[in-house]
Amino acid sequence: MTLALRLDNLSKTFTVGKPLFGKPKALVRAVRPMDLEVQTGETLGIVGESGCGKSTLARMLVGLIPPSTGSIEIDGAALDNADPAVFGRRIQYVFQDPISSLNPRKTIRQIIEVPLKRLHGMDRAARAARISEIFAAVNLREEFLDRYPHEFSGGQAQRIGIARALAANASILILDEPVSALDVSVQAQVLNLLADLKAEFGLTYLFITHDLAVVEAVSDRIAVLYFGTLVELGRAERIFNAPKHPYTRLLAGSAPVVGRPLTAPEGRETELPDPLNPPPGCAFAARCSRATDLCRTQEPRLTRQGEDQFAACHHPLEP
Repeated sequence: MTLALRLDNLSKTFTVGKPLFGKPKALVRAVRPMDLEVQTGETLGIVGESGCGKSTLARMLVGLIPPSTGSIEIDGAALDNADPAVFGRRIQYVFQDPISSLNPRKTIRQIIEVPLKRLHGMDRAARAARISEIFAAVNLREEFLDRYPHEFSGGQAQRIGIARALAANASILILDEPVSALDVSVQAQVLNLLADLKAEFGLTYLFITHDLAVVEAVSDRIAVLYFGTLVELGRAERIFNAPKHPYTRLLAGSAPVVGRPLTAPEGRETELPDPLNPPPGCAFAARCSRATDLCRTQEPRLTRQGEDQFAACHHPLEP
C-alpha cells in the first residue's frame, strides 16, 4: 500500500505569558516530536483525554498552525505554510460542532462554493455540477442549497460540513469528534455515510474522538496520545483488548459499560501533569501502578511490542 500521510519529528511548542519585550515566561510542548505513517484508504483513530494534543495535531495537519519542528508529507509531497491552498487541496477538516462551523450569514450554496472558487478556480457551471454531485453523495436535496445553516438539524448540518470538505476534492479528511454533538440514532447514519464516502471516493480518515466504542468500530488502527506524546499504536481490534501501555488499559477501563460498575483509575494521580512544569521521564509515571525509578527518570521510546503494535513504555503489559 502507498502512504497517504507521513509525519517526521512533528512537534508544536507554544509560548505562555509572553511579555511585550524580552523572552517568553514559559514554553508549553503541546505535541512532542512524533513520527507517524498513515496508509492510503486507512482510517486511523486518534484518542486520548482532553489536553493530550489531539486538536493541536489536527490543526497542524491542515495548516491552521505551523509546526515547531518536523515535516508533513501527503502522497509523498512535503507541505509547508507557504501556500495554504496546497493544504486545502490535499487535506480537509470536518468540525465537531456542525452548526457553529457554518457561516450563519451565508447560504449553503455560498458556503460550499468557497473551496471550489478559492482552491480550484471553477466557473459557475463547473461549480453547479460539482455541488450537485456532492449533495447526491451525502444524501441531501439540492433545494437545501438556498437555505441558511440555522434551518437545519445537527445531522443535516454535519452532512453539509462533510460536503464542504468533499468539495475541495481532498484525499484526506480530519474528522474531529464528527458525531459527538449528534443524537445516537443520527450518529449511526453519519458513520454509515462516512464509510460509504470512503469507499466511493477512496478517502483516508484521521478520526479524533473520545468515544472508544465508536473509534474501535470505525478504525483500522488506533493511535493513543498522552500529554502530547504518542504512547501506543496498533490494530483497532487489539489496542483495547490487549493493550501494551498502562494508559491505554486505563482508558479502556474508564469507558462506561452497561452492567459493569465504575471503578476508580489506578494510581494516585488522576490528572495530566502540569504542562508548565513537565515531569522528567515518563509523563504517566505518577498515575501508573507499574512505575519504577527508571520510568521517573528516563522517557520511554515508542518500540515494537508484537506484530503491528507499538508502545512507549519501559514495562509494557503482558498478554
